[in-house]
Amino acid sequence: MVSFSALFVSGLMATVALAAPHQAHQHLHAKRNATSAKKGAAYNEASLVAALTGVSWAYNWNMEPDGTLPPGVEYVPMLWGPKMYSGWSAAADSALSSGSKYLLGFNEPDVASQANMSPSQAASDYKQYMTPYAGNATLVSPAVSNSGSAGQGLDWMKSFLSECTDCQISALAVHWYADASLTDYFKQFVNQAIELANQNNIQEVWITEFQATGDDASQVQFLTEILPWLDSQAGVGRYSYFMCSNSVLLTAANVLSQIGQAYMSLF
Repeated sequence: MVSFSALFVSGLMATVALAAPHQAHQHLHAKRNATSAKKGAAYNEASLVAALTGVSWAYNWNMEPDGTLPPGVEYVPMLWGPKMYSGWSAAADSALSSGSKYLLGFNEPDVASQANMSPSQAASDYKQYMTPYAGNATLVSPAVSNSGSAGQGLDWMKSFLSECTDCQISALAVHWYADASLTDYFKQFVNQAIELANQNNIQEVWITEFQATGDDASQVQFLTEILPWLDSQAGVGRYSYFMCSNSVLLTAANVLSQIGQAYMSLF
């Protein structure tokens, strides 16, 4: 997980609202009451997820939910890295018995400040701690950054998958952080991840963290273009914007910020 930098957002689809404010409000309200099978919440405080009405799943980079999620929101536990190995078995068993259907692998093992694992170590540890659950859960790969440097990002993932051919992974996880203007880059990166997944007989890609940087209007515009695209991609299984917090998707009053409204309104 990358740094918790705050994003300050304002103004959602102002031109639409000015043209037909009443109709636009009804349209957005209806969509917020729908549920997206792909859309999720990345959180640190479980109580905040209730504001994101319409998400179907949530995770917190941890093995336990650390609170109560809203009804209908599936908790997906994560084996963050080696620091969690000792408690993983009990936590995974508990989550699965409580209704979880997926298990997430390591968090950015390609990044020194995160799980920091070589592809070989990650493959060996994945086989030991994750693969035994293949019969009871859908297994998600380690989540890599969008770095284009050698030994990071999808390059790291390629090496990992070459050593984890029998790991029974069903979803490939990636993260993306870049300027809000780079929508084409986002789509290219996701398509590259989908292609890599297909080459390894992995059914889908999860973008478990993504965040656009830039001013308020550019961030809303980014979501306006990207969310419909993600929902239209058969190769994308799930995604979650970074993050469900009072500095990004919510305001200090625990209600949707303007960017949060964009995230929840556009399916």
